[in-house]
Amino acid sequence: MTPRALLLAWVDAFNRGDAAALGAMYAEDATNHQVANQPITGRPAIQQMFEREFAAAEMICIVENIFCDGEWAILEWRDPLGLRGCGFFQVRNGLIHFQRGYWDKLSFLRMHGLPIE
Repeated sequence: MTPRALLLAWVDAFNRGDAAALGAMYAEDATNHQVANQPITGRPAIQQMFEREFAAAEMICIVENIFCDGEWAILEWRDPLGLRGCGFFQVRNGLIHFQRGYWDKLSFLRMHGLPIE
């Protein structure tokens, strides 16, 4: 699967709130680093992170742009509430090995009525 195709499948699973499908897209030793949080390493831990996040808030990813270069895909996104961000995905052999995301955590918490840490 190309990085672009994997990213489109990732967005589809994310929008369904399907943590198991998302987890299956990561390599066993993958790292997901949302810069507002500590890095998460390992497929089970990444899946659990998605489970927690989907339980806390309804999240929708609207694709604005996808850029690809070799094994890297960049997703520029927004959500229906106005939050914007971007994610960088390193894809090898059809699996995500590394992901880094940039978004405004304080705005996210406020928009969803979640406690501010």
